[in-house]
Amino acid sequence: MNKLAMAALALSMSAAAVARADSIIVLNSEDASYSVLSRGSRTETLRSPLGREPHHLVATPDGKEVLVASTVTNELVVLDAKTGERRRVVRDVIDPYQLGYSPDGKWFVTAAYRLDHVDIYRADGFKLASRIFIDGMPSHLAFDNDSKTVFVSLQQSGRVLALDLQTQMIKWNVEVGKAPAGMTMLADNKRLLVALTGEDAVVTVDPKDGAVSGRLQTGKGAHNFWPKGDGRHFFLSNRVEGTVSLIDTQDMKIVSSIRVPGGPDCMDITADGKELWVTQRFLRRIAIVDLAQLKVVGSIPVGKSPHGVFIVKTGPGFTAGTPIRAASTEPDPK
Repeated sequence: MNKLAMAALALSMSAAAVARADSIIVLNSEDASYSVLSRGSRTETLRSPLGREPHHLVATPDGKEVLVASTVTNELVVLDAKTGERRRVVRDVIDPYQLGYSPDGKWFVTAAYRLDHVDIYRADGFKLASRIFIDGMPSHLAFDNDSKTVFVSLQQSGRVLALDLQTQMIKWNVEVGKAPAGMTMLADNKRLLVALTGEDAVVTVDPKDGAVSGRLQTGKGAHNFWPKGDGRHFFLSNRVEGTVSLIDTQDMKIVSSIRVPGGPDCMDITADGKELWVTQRFLRRIAIVDLAQLKVVGSIPVGKSPHGVFIVKTGPGFTAGTPIRAASTEPDPK
């Protein structure tokens, strides 16, 4: 092989590796499927059936696997975090709508939105420690930073519940406002932020007793958080308004608002910190936000009601196949 051919081969192999890096998994909750997207080509490269009503997903503490919660089939589908291949199924996990690991990796918790209970498992082997029945549609979870408490938003009753992970006892159950959804614990471990979808606002809650100490009006349908990665700023999806707010949690103010139409919901950031990917529940698409410009620069068609999203940040990612559908760079619909 001559030098020119060798150089061309090396270049093509390098390009293929780049195309496979930072692949994205999107759960199509009303299509019972998941999509695999290529960041490099901005295309959907794979769509595969998956349970029924898969809404949320989480990486295991070691980063090797991704757990997908299939609510109606009462199971967790385990994917290889590098290849996207299905490894196994964990059965008899009842109505796992939302799911998460404690920061120390010892506890695994699921919220049964449809059946009104919260399950606390020992993460090693998924052994059920306790099932706590609680009215009000438990929807989102957050943990304190020392892995002692899990907080659960009760979307129907307007309350937030705090559960002691070690004893599985209720620490407090406090009303915070209409339709609480996404939550996040700040780095100081002294402030829990709760998005109130029914009041277009974020409230600050004391994790010790549930007392509401502050309020920030954001956007219509304030719903879910994602950290920017600097320990200070968080993105918040406003699902009804069709925007994403960037919140400075030190000064508790909105520093920017990004138009993302079509019911923005779950989010993730690429490993290089350059792009925010946002599922668009009502448009069957996922938006790509350029964080330098703070605007949508592309939108990829996926399945019906895309919800959870996970960006693979380690390893070569998924093997790229023939693109199914490519991203649109047309202006956002009004």
